[in-house]
Amino acid sequence: MQNKSNAKAPLLLFWGAALCACIAAIPLVYLAIRIGGAGVSEIVSILTRLRTWETVGISVGLAVVVVTASLLISYPTALLLTRTQLPLRRFWFTTAALPLAIPSYVAAYAWVALIPGMNGFWAAALVLTAVSYPYVLLPLLVSLRSADIGLEQVARSLGEKSTAAFFATTFRQSIPAAAAGSLLVALYVLSDFGAVALLRVDAFTRVIYTSYRASFDRSNAAVLAGMLVILAVLLILLERKARGRSLRFRADKGVALITVPKPLTPTYSALSSLWFIAIAVISLGIPIISLLIRLSQGARRPLDWAELMNAVVNTAWISALGAVIAVLLALPIATLAANFRSKSTSTIESISYSGLALPGIVIGLSLVYLSLNTVSFLYQSFVLLAFAYAVLFLPKSLGASRSSLESVAPALGQVAQTLGYSPLRAWLSTSGRISLPGIAAGGLLVMLTAMKELPATLMLRPTGFDTLATELWSRTELAAFGAAAPYALALIVLAAIPSFALSRGFLTSEKETMVSA
Repeated sequence: MQNKSNAKAPLLLFWGAALCACIAAIPLVYLAIRIGGAGVSEIVSILTRLRTWETVGISVGLAVVVVTASLLISYPTALLLTRTQLPLRRFWFTTAALPLAIPSYVAAYAWVALIPGMNGFWAAALVLTAVSYPYVLLPLLVSLRSADIGLEQVARSLGEKSTAAFFATTFRQSIPAAAAGSLLVALYVLSDFGAVALLRVDAFTRVIYTSYRASFDRSNAAVLAGMLVILAVLLILLERKARGRSLRFRADKGVALITVPKPLTPTYSALSSLWFIAIAVISLGIPIISLLIRLSQGARRPLDWAELMNAVVNTAWISALGAVIAVLLALPIATLAANFRSKSTSTIESISYSGLALPGIVIGLSLVYLSLNTVSFLYQSFVLLAFAYAVLFLPKSLGASRSSLESVAPALGQVAQTLGYSPLRAWLSTSGRISLPGIAAGGLLVMLTAMKELPATLMLRPTGFDTLATELWSRTELAAFGAAAPYALALIVLAAIPSFALSRGFLTSEKETMVSA
């Protein structure tokens, strides 16, 4: 049994999703114009350069290493948090999710401040893994928490050992969640600018930024950005293949056997605690300690508290606005992808993921170009900046919303319609209501990531509008590291709020599930 229907989607839903996907694909229009203006000979010249393929190799290699490391960290961590009575389990869950609050460029700056000679490929892999592995961990936690242990018990009753039974049942069910998280990590690595720039790694984003700002070679940058989009599409296809046609809902979900956490022996409890301590030190401890050291060293001029609070307020509300726009764009696409299977649906969903594969500078330039040539009154407006966040981080909302909607049996909405509900009211009363926590989690992820966005903010912000990211960057550019530390710490604290909300939502839903079971 499958959760996606082969029936035709309602026209209003299909065309609404198509419109949202086209809106999200606006930066691709800019890329097409730039690449088309380069000419065939120049494009061929760029594609045949050795440096171009070195950039591809470095970027792909970095993504592969970070995804692999994230999986190796996330699976043991998720199993310990969902299947054992780990001491301080709630605390460790929160610390495991908090690295999402640390921007990659802040983490890189913190490491370099402690180890001045730190740079290169493996340094970037370490930093990017430390800040991005929660993208894999969070979906895995949801998948393992909601898994029906009855399937493992059946496998064991057929003679399988506990480990073999786990890999044959629960592990296979968790593959779509791991694939979705891996996709987000890979796209995050490919589009990251701050860490690779500070650690001097010639990945796509650094080369593109250099082409735009240093040599003004926009054709080279556009072609490289186009290659980045192609890589993103390939990753999406791989994720969809890993997701497969697996069953996402159970007709008997109400009587599913939920895993009861098991106690750990003193030895395993100590080893598990050491595992979480090591992760927390690398991903949280070192960046925070480094920033505190810089803060203690002081700055040349006293901290302007009014300036700091203004940046905090600006960061909070503009990222929240971007999250709302992202959720509104994602819902029609997620609903279509979760319930109707077709090539056109796959195309719409794939197009919607393009934003995360593009560097913020490309998104910024595309919106500057299109706003000046079509809707000039939006140039350097709050709406345009929030829209840039929505386009950049739409996949985060889309992935969470789609996964949540896929867990709801389509029959619920069909039954509601037989009772006289309109299709929209039936959706709101069933799928929309049940999947609301997942949709909200996607919005929080967008808000969290938008708080840390730098290149697009620098290019699109209204005059005089400063966020924590821009204030931090302006000070680090001048090597005023002491003055930058308060803004970096404020950014971490502010971004920790949605991170904490995500962890609190997970733990609350887990408690409710255990009570109902």
